Amino acid sequence: MRMYQVDAFTDRLFAGNPAAVLVLDDWLPDDLMLAITQENNLAETAFVKARSDGAWDLRWFAPAHEVNFCGHATLATAHVLLTETEIEAKAEAPLVFHTRAGELRVTQGPHGYRLDIPRLPPEPLETLPAEIARVFDNQPVGIFRNFENIFADLGSADAVRSFVPDLASIARLGSVGLVVTGQEAANGRAHFVSRYFAPGAGIAEDPVTGSIHATLVPYWAERLGHKRLMAFQASARGGWLDCELTEDRVFLVGNAVTFMKATISLPNGAAWTLSVTAAESPGSRSNFARRASARHPKTNSN
Repeated sequence: MRMYQVDAFTDRLFAGNPAAVLVLDDWLPDDLMLAITQENNLAETAFVKARSDGAWDLRWFAPAHEVNFCGHATLATAHVLLTETEIEAKAEAPLVFHTRAGELRVTQGPHGYRLDIPRLPPEPLETLPAEIARVFDNQPVGIFRNFENIFADLGSADAVRSFVPDLASIARLGSVGLVVTGQEAANGRAHFVSRYFAPGAGIAEDPVTGSIHATLVPYWAERLGHKRLMAFQASARGGWLDCELTEDRVFLVGNAVTFMKATISLPNGAAWTLSVTAAESPGSRSNFARRASARHPKTNSN
């Protein structure tokens, strides 16, 4: 079984957000897909299979459970389908993915991949949930949410960059994550920056998260009066997203690069072996092998 690892929302290796992608003929058992995800120990692993109508069914798993919405792994999946498989993609025709978040589309353009996701308007909150009421030194200037995350506007990009997360408290939100955001300084390249924490899903801090921008872009478009925005996710790896807001959709433009290609062997529920060939890149070793075996799925260590 073939697997790819892709750095999404970046044009260089070792930046952006890594995701694993498996192109399937049919779905594997859910517990096996979760075990593969836990073995990868990445924020998300994507599983995709072709539909009879020319579109694709796409599912995403985090180390703790299947997730409802993931942007960077969708971008990574499109990259794999367009660069590593023999699908016949028509020029400027989007790849269509059917997901838990609805229909998502990715188009390849001159400046990268254009990801089409639903617009999820911010839902204002009067108070923070009790689980995270004390995680901020200063009260956020705005708090809101969508169906899967809590958002806190900290007032500035500097406050976002210096924020020290209390992961134990955030984890008490369960599958709900916490996004902190703030406006960039006037001389900055970005309009706004963000960071995303989802320890309840096995993700301490996500490097670059497409899905949170389904709500961040409407929020900042209203505050700043722009429908075209540049966003930066200020994680250690970092990533840029060129954003556009329409009446009911958000468009994100970003790049992706393949880091590795792997062949996974899963013999009858026993140990599994992962043979890895790293993508050719300056300064990287072109061939290496790593073997890992386990009788039970392991938990995320992050």
